[in-house]
Amino acid sequence: MYYLLVILLLIALFFSLLCYRRKKKVIAKIACMSQHEKCSLLNKRIKSFGYCYHCHCGCFSSTLHAWQRAAGYTYLYDYMAPRFQMVFQFLPVYFDYADKTWLIEFWKGQYGINTGAEIGIYHTDRILAPHHYRTAMFEAVSEEEMLLCSFRLSDSNGDYVQIRKKHWWLTAFLTGRFSEPSTLHMENTITFPNADMLAAFTTGLQRAGYPPNAYSISGLSLTFVFFHQEEQEYGFCSRLRCRLAQRKNKLFCKLYLWVTHPFHTTEDRVLCLYYYLPFTFRKLLRFHRFHKRCHRKRRCLRRPV
Repeated sequence: MYYLLVILLLIALFFSLLCYRRKKKVIAKIACMSQHEKCSLLNKRIKSFGYCYHCHCGCFSSTLHAWQRAAGYTYLYDYMAPRFQMVFQFLPVYFDYADKTWLIEFWKGQYGINTGAEIGIYHTDRILAPHHYRTAMFEAVSEEEMLLCSFRLSDSNGDYVQIRKKHWWLTAFLTGRFSEPSTLHMENTITFPNADMLAAFTTGLQRAGYPPNAYSISGLSLTFVFFHQEEQEYGFCSRLRCRLAQRKNKLFCKLYLWVTHPFHTTEDRVLCLYYYLPFTFRKLLRFHRFHKRCHRKRRCLRRPV
């Protein structure tokens, strides 16, 4: 029995030394790279996932031609998200414009080990009755229909990230940050192509619970702060699942920071993870709400008549 214990301890010591030497080599390799080389390599590695990395602010965001664009949007994605360690608050704004039902949705919360926010712009090919909103499949807008969007996401410590672009799915994710969705402050601005679409959106925003004094309009741009909470969307089991997911997210954030020590910048930490524990790299990039299981269920959804 004692011999077996000694053997196990020796094996553990051996693998610890191997990991230590491997970590030293990874640190030395990254230290020899310039920031431009790091950011270029990182963008090359994550391009196929539908994301890009912004060195100036240390955040990930979605690309215009990300594969997620073909997935569209349905409420099932939000409903299933807590099962995949994504816990967020969401605000869907539905409105009718140009013979279509549009959806501009806002999200803020925790995506695995990433704190982030999103603005998604979708529509159907016809006008829908309100009772069909939850079951309908919304398609991402075309390039001609994309809107100029921006948001500033800040946490309780005052740290923030800001992004602005004409997009169909504007996102920003900060890796290694843990936040409770209710503590995040998301200030959004959307610029519309004409007054009719702006008026239609304000009507939808008011239906979503935002009175006229909760937003401001300047020209064709509307600005408001996302404070709405959707806790009533989840039943007891889903709320429990969210709590458990957040505990795991917090633990994994700490593990991520520990494994990628002594680095401090996001590009250094992520590349350290890529070289040191490559099998975790794909898990790191699970920012999106779309999952293979959701896609399989999506095929079973029927469009409302």
